[in-house]
Amino acid sequence: MIVITGATGNVGRPLVDTLTAEGEDVVPVSRSGAGHQADLTKPETLRPVLGGAKAVFLLTSPDFLARGNLQDVVDVVRDAAVPRVVLLSSQSVGTKRLPSILEDTVTGSGLEWTILRPGNFASNAYAWADSIRTRRAMAAPFADVALPAVDPQDIAEVAAAALVDNAHAGAVYTLTGPAAISPRLQAQVIGEAIGTPIEFTELTRDQARAGMLTFMPEPIVESTLDILGTPLPAEQAVSPDVEKVLGRTPNTFANWLNRNAGAFR
Repeated sequence: MIVITGATGNVGRPLVDTLTAEGEDVVPVSRSGAGHQADLTKPETLRPVLGGAKAVFLLTSPDFLARGNLQDVVDVVRDAAVPRVVLLSSQSVGTKRLPSILEDTVTGSGLEWTILRPGNFASNAYAWADSIRTRRAMAAPFADVALPAVDPQDIAEVAAAALVDNAHAGAVYTLTGPAAISPRLQAQVIGEAIGTPIEFTELTRDQARAGMLTFMPEPIVESTLDILGTPLPAEQAVSPDVEKVLGRTPNTFANWLNRNAGAFR
């Protein structure tokens, strides 16, 4: 049995589907919605589903550092004799833009562990879905700065491999798409996919910051804007790790969009 936290999200949903298709017994966990309801800021809520589990996928919310303690979660997992954890972290930990507190907790747990560090998510484009549906327009900062957007399906498939195969124990994988793509080019790809040109407006950093602060903690907003506006070479580079684990080229932004174009029509 494998326990998946964050099971209703952009990574959790395809991860549950991937493992189920592989014949694994999966317990989806989320703060609300289908499956077992648990909140990682209240680790005891996770305990009822851990008995007999062979692995746990740990996905924390953006504000977890302010509200929760991963050590308490890991203690509950270890007390339940679960041998393996896979943590969804961030490429920004590897580039030192974000602290390594969560990763350090997992790597120091005494459990088998794998760390996944995805970069820019292709699914971040959902932030533009409403304006594209209603006005055929989108706005974003740093219009021509390109980053390799990773398909959450690829993240899910790498996570599935790490959860079922201990050959990935002790590995840290940086996950990216196969090519860098800018917001302006994303608008073009979306327009082609839905058959309608998209009007693109470039936001200033301050305009983007004001919008992001409505749903993200300030430190995460500033770090994200730094990545989007002044990425490090490592953040613009294509990582080989998806292909290394899955034996295929990562999905492109267009691949992701073609599966999810209905959200933009």
